[in-house]
Amino acid sequence: MGFSFRDKMAPSTPLLTVRGSEGLYMVNGPPHFTESTVLPREPGKNCKVYTFSKDGTLFAWSNGEKVNIINVANKGLLHSFDLPKAVCLEFSPNNTVLATWQPYTTSKDGTAGTPNLQLYDVKTGTCLKSFIQKKMQNWCPSWSDDEIICARNVNNEVHFFENNNFNSACFLREPRAMCLKYQEKAPQTCLQSDLIETVPQKVFLDTIANKLHLQKVNDFNLSPGTQPFKVAVYVPGSKGAPSFVRLYQYPNFAGPQAALANKSFFKADKVTMLWNKKATAVLVIASTDVDKTGASYYGEQTLHYIATNGESAVVQLPKNGPIYDVAWNPSSTEFCAVYGFMPAKATVFNLKCDPVFDFGTGPRNAAFYSPHGHILVLAGFGNLRGQMEVWDVKNYKLISKPVASDSTYFAWCPDGEHILTATCAPRLRVNNGYKIWHYTGSLLYKYDVPSNGELWQVSWQPFLDGIFPAKTITYQAVPSEVPSEEPKVATAYRPPALRNKPVTSSKLHEEEPPQNMKPHPSSDKPLSKTALKNQRKHEAKKAAKQEARNDLAPTPVPQSAPRSTVTQSASGDPEVDKKIKNLKKKLKAIEQLKEQAAAGKQLEKNQLEKIQKETALLQELEDLELGV
Repeated sequence: MGFSFRDKMAPSTPLLTVRGSEGLYMVNGPPHFTESTVLPREPGKNCKVYTFSKDGTLFAWSNGEKVNIINVANKGLLHSFDLPKAVCLEFSPNNTVLATWQPYTTSKDGTAGTPNLQLYDVKTGTCLKSFIQKKMQNWCPSWSDDEIICARNVNNEVHFFENNNFNSACFLREPRAMCLKYQEKAPQTCLQSDLIETVPQKVFLDTIANKLHLQKVNDFNLSPGTQPFKVAVYVPGSKGAPSFVRLYQYPNFAGPQAALANKSFFKADKVTMLWNKKATAVLVIASTDVDKTGASYYGEQTLHYIATNGESAVVQLPKNGPIYDVAWNPSSTEFCAVYGFMPAKATVFNLKCDPVFDFGTGPRNAAFYSPHGHILVLAGFGNLRGQMEVWDVKNYKLISKPVASDSTYFAWCPDGEHILTATCAPRLRVNNGYKIWHYTGSLLYKYDVPSNGELWQVSWQPFLDGIFPAKTITYQAVPSEVPSEEPKVATAYRPPALRNKPVTSSKLHEEEPPQNMKPHPSSDKPLSKTALKNQRKHEAKKAAKQEARNDLAPTPVPQSAPRSTVTQSASGDPEVDKKIKNLKKKLKAIEQLKEQAAAGKQLEKNQLEKIQKETALLQELEDLELGV
């Protein structure tokens, strides 16, 4: 099944394909970055879409008139199809089928349109099957990696085809009485003279190997890898019933009891389902369009874990806020989530949904594992500055912190060493271009589109796993001839009254440093809630003793700096924290009254009563901080 040209000729580095107002062309990968001769430049702005095959040996694109397929190795044209309106292209995993999609249209008289989803045999160029696919969302059929099964979502069913057999079976319809006057099945009012007997008719039905029927099934996701095949299906809730995701093993679809696992939830208007590479578990990001608590404009998200052995859990995220991104490590043993109100947290979890490492907080909204899974990039793109953090996953050590300003796209090179960032239209129509980085932070190549032009798409040529072996991680930046760009940091506005005064350091948010969440080797399991509470009490008591020592040994306080009676603390209980805050506020007011009295000001009776309560307030504050 399928064919590949990779064995004949394997390029040393992947190619880059660029599509924009300057046309469609290819660029040789690092270290050359010269225009490639694999694809002669297609001038003009008519190219709507392009795609590589999964192994990178075939390349297809639409130039506004035809859809062409070439062999990347020998640069030969394989096929050309007359599809001027094609806007979506996709190869099957083994390069057997090319799927094309054109916008669905109907005629002016309201009759049904023609099929707009075509499946072409890459070897012969013949059309295997045509379907009507009205929506662009989830337009492409899903194949297993070995192409034994292919699946499509049709109304309330998921249809499965086997071995790319899309041919329609032919049946003969029995003859029946037809009316010449009405051209339809004869009604009882027809005259006998108007009736005729039709000849047997051929009827074509699709060869569907299996069906998965669920009421209002909205989406499905086929597992990667080979047999046994698994499929995750999502059904949205209605009339008070919860939404749910179920995992099935093909072809066992006989009711809910046949499901490998099931997870239901109420807060879900849409979901994103992510299989790990070994097809042993699925991560489900459930999202609502509106957050009823009013905490977020972008709705509310929850993260769920579902395993094929029946286990399921809600992944507990320590910080409130949206879930920006979730990524599986290619090893399938852990995953990274980026979540929480800005500055966002990023945490790595194991298959028990326990936190393994917390990267702290920072300006980030995306996570990208390298193809080998040994490097993780945390980045802040879109409305963030483009800061990237490159981490060694094994040792959880920071490698570099490059900045790719205004980036809208990120992709790892299949070699696991180089990174592509780009600024593309229509997301941003200014400063379009792309950059090639080494993971150590060195900028190796930069291309800026002319001011009157736009960059629409840029991507690496894909390669199969194992073509590029994993290399030892280095922390020393590789040499580069391209000067590194230090982004200009805008200074904060200072009103005229403060411009001649010393700058005071203040932060809008408290930053959390990275921390290893694994249990200490000396302890067999993490601390319990009681142990954590006792630990907090001990730390608070220690801080109080240290504060008492500081009070016994007073130090000169600058006139401009207000004195602080107590230190900041947090008990973990919102109600207790609120009481502590109020007590500190009262003590601060008492301190101000004592200063006024020392300056000779006559105090009122109620103010003197406040000063007399200072000892009791201090005792109450100490009891709260110690958790008594």
